[in-house]
Amino acid sequence: MRKIILTCAVTGASITAGKNDAVPVKPQEIIKSCLDAHAAGAAVVHIHVRDPETARPATDLHLYREVVEGIRAAGTDVVINLTTGPGQHFYNDPAKPSVMLDKSWLLTPEERVAHVAALKPDICSLDVC
Repeated sequence: MRKIILTCAVTGASITAGKNDAVPVKPQEIIKSCLDAHAAGAAVVHIHVRDPETARPATDLHLYREVVEGIRAAGTDVVINLTTGPGQHFYNDPAKPSVMLDKSWLLTPEERVAHVAALKPDICSLDVC
């Protein structure tokens, strides 16, 4: 029998909450979606957190901590995979491609992995963007 590992990213990587009401935003919604995905057969949950007020991607340690601790408290064997993707939103001036616009936000590599170092997930993504 062929073995398959199913990974589920319950929030997606982009700003998807406004496009689909089923996309979880708040930590408790993300926890529930991760546990539901695991119950449905996902071996791995790939986790991005969102600002609970705006639904935009977030990097706040307290949001990651709430999600990770909530999943761990459920006592399942789901593999927790934290993203390192957020933190590299570069918007340029079309007339001057090397000029960064004010709406850009770029975090240092250390800032982008702080939640991984603090929470020690089973695995994490490496998003070099």
